[in-house]
Amino acid sequence: MTRGLKKLQLKRLDQIGRRKIKSDQVIPFELARLLTTLSSDINRQIGILASREGTIHAVIVGDNRQLMIPDLSELKPGKRQLRGVRLIHTHLNNEALSQDDLTDLALLRLDFIAAITIKTDGQPGVVFLAHLLPPSPDGRVYEVYPPQPIHQIKIELTPFLQELEAEFDRSQDQTVKTRQGTRAILISASQNARMDQDASMAELAELARSAAITPIEMVMQRPKKLHHKYLLGEGKLKEVIMKALQKRADLLIFDQNLSPLQVRTIGEVTEMKVLDRTQLILDIFAQRAETREAKVQVELAQLRYRLPRLAERSTALSRLTGGIGGRGPGETRLEIDRRRARDRIARLEQEHEHLAAARKQRRHKRSRNEIPIVSIVGYTNAGKSTLLNQLTESRVQTKNLLFATLDTATRRLRFPKERELILTDTVGFIQSLPPELLGAFRSTLDELCDAHLLIHLADISNPRLEQQIKTVEDILTDLHLSKTPRLLVLNKTDQIKAETAATLCGRHHAIGISALDKNSLLPLLQTIETRLWEAHEPR
Repeated sequence: MTRGLKKLQLKRLDQIGRRKIKSDQVIPFELARLLTTLSSDINRQIGILASREGTIHAVIVGDNRQLMIPDLSELKPGKRQLRGVRLIHTHLNNEALSQDDLTDLALLRLDFIAAITIKTDGQPGVVFLAHLLPPSPDGRVYEVYPPQPIHQIKIELTPFLQELEAEFDRSQDQTVKTRQGTRAILISASQNARMDQDASMAELAELARSAAITPIEMVMQRPKKLHHKYLLGEGKLKEVIMKALQKRADLLIFDQNLSPLQVRTIGEVTEMKVLDRTQLILDIFAQRAETREAKVQVELAQLRYRLPRLAERSTALSRLTGGIGGRGPGETRLEIDRRRARDRIARLEQEHEHLAAARKQRRHKRSRNEIPIVSIVGYTNAGKSTLLNQLTESRVQTKNLLFATLDTATRRLRFPKERELILTDTVGFIQSLPPELLGAFRSTLDELCDAHLLIHLADISNPRLEQQIKTVEDILTDLHLSKTPRLLVLNKTDQIKAETAATLCGRHHAIGISALDKNSLLPLLQTIETRLWEAHEPR
């Protein structure tokens, strides 16, 4: 922005940059006069970034409406709540602090932001001043002072900032004591139909709760074109950050999967932890995995997801990936991290093969005994484990959470005439299931290949019933199971009107049950018996 300036004007800018502010005032008058006279001469806004010690880190020349603040990544706040620099700049048309000014104050965690108006003779006019506030119940992010002449600003910089940061520390301590769990803002930038976007965000909120995260705000945008760096538009992203500051959010969760570039750039702009949908699901799986096989599969999925992102060395990625590849000083460390990740993947794959072989032997043993196998499949949280428990009087863990079950549970179910079958409960499916997870759990899902009958269990009370049924059917097709006989069963009929349940069951040619009511399971048992034994001989 300095092109076109005369040598004398450039010299005066250089003189400003070389100055050392000795006063403990927020804006020393002599410095303000230098800024306003030069700004008036060139008809451009001029600003400085000054440290608390008085060092001027940058002199910024804008146009007659705004400044472009340079990268401040080298001036990290550290343990302080504020960055330790203040922005003092000129306004040419006697205007107050703009919304962009206040957004920069919040995003960059500046000590102060000040706008000096200019009189007709080029001298400093009134000053508009603002600083950040500690989190408060009223959601105020900053304090904006009424316009006043420089000599009326009575703030002593050092003691004021020390007290302000002490208030931030006290507020943070109180927040830790009173707040339960992690708080997140959920974000979606989608070009899908609004109804689909709403449904996907509702599911994302359920996923967050399953991960012990409290959703405190939803932000949705429907852009004509997705931003290649931020996914959201830049203005919308700033709005998100302001909401995060107001509501004391801990992280941002995007409903869409983010590219490594987007993770890095969003993290740099927001200085917050950033997750996408896949990362959230992987985190839930990591929390839920109990058996060795499930833990191996989850870790494999995580490493395969992270490996391509190791090249993106940034603070945002180090937060995202638990530090793998994010904190190295250079290419050597990066290569070490890549090699370690590949070596770990190789070891886990070998262990996974051994576990899969043992599982295959158990399946062959059941096949030799000619016992029919029935597998329960369905959307996550449809009630598969509850149905297994009711039919077999088992105690498989059940929770009203997405992905409460990861491990395949196998039980025997006995029928009259000395008939019995093997009943298995598998991991639930979900829309946009990450390929890493589907690949990692393929050996577990191989159980379905041996099934004589698939019970497709769906939640009849869910507003997205049809979409969930289609999602499961599509995944079964991807697993080459479209030809396996299946029985559609609509669960949770106790949660809707009987007439509605009967209509939906008729429309989908399904059996309606409530897995919590044993009496409602008799038609299901009779149909299973007919399918396996009375209609034809078992395979």
